[in-house]
Amino acid sequence: MATTTTAAVTSHFFGTHLRKPASNIGRIRAFFNIGIKKAAPKKKEVKKVRQPESDGLVWFPGAQPPEWLDGTMIGDRGFDPLGFAKPAEYLQFDLDSLDQNLAKNLAGDVIGTRVEAGEVKPTPFQPYSEVFGIERFRECELIHGRWAMLGALGALAVEAFTGVAWQDAGKVELVEGPSYFGFSLPFSLTALIWIEVLVIGYIEFQRNAELDPEKRLYPGGKFFDPLGLANDPEEKERLQLAEIKHSRLAMVVFLVFAIQAAVSGKGPIGFIATFNQ
Repeated sequence: MATTTTAAVTSHFFGTHLRKPASNIGRIRAFFNIGIKKAAPKKKEVKKVRQPESDGLVWFPGAQPPEWLDGTMIGDRGFDPLGFAKPAEYLQFDLDSLDQNLAKNLAGDVIGTRVEAGEVKPTPFQPYSEVFGIERFRECELIHGRWAMLGALGALAVEAFTGVAWQDAGKVELVEGPSYFGFSLPFSLTALIWIEVLVIGYIEFQRNAELDPEKRLYPGGKFFDPLGLANDPEEKERLQLAEIKHSRLAMVVFLVFAIQAAVSGKGPIGFIATFNQ
């Protein structure tokens, strides 16, 4: 009994949440406080309901979305075939019996399961408590999609203006020196690398310092929404859905660019030009 109480107090100290285990041991919730404090009241678990704005579309015809993708997230199409975003559960064990006077010391039994919350931690180095959490996956998807949109547009624009394919841009930099759109830059390649590391590193540190999940993805304000397009909630939701759709399309497009460059050795414009000759 003493070991069970100690484990419960320890679990509360580290902020864990115990639920009913898979076995028939019984429900033990480690929500006890140290001293004479009463146990915290049991919180009613609120299950998210699919919102009316969800159109019910799935990523593949006839696919059944998993239960943790309930349609409440913008652009949710039920795509998680490998179950990466499934909420993680960890077994909570009681303390082992370590009494030297006993003939046999028993190992601690399972007293519940610990569920990691997907909330943001107050640290810029590890903002999310769960590495494989759906909130973190959405943030990564959106950021990668924004870079993919810039990259796909840049690959087309640079090749159209300079004739150099995106996969050959590094070769030109090493031979002819740093340039941008055909104009020489007054920096060495090493200096440009240091500038990029410092600037992007500072920007990423500042972004991770923001602990509001909504502001992390959509900062808004005069710098990120100077025209106030997202002031209307319905318009903001429409723009968020359009952005995630374009992001996914851009990631697929750049993947096609990479495969095409590896196979043909040409850029997207040069590859299309070979069929028009």
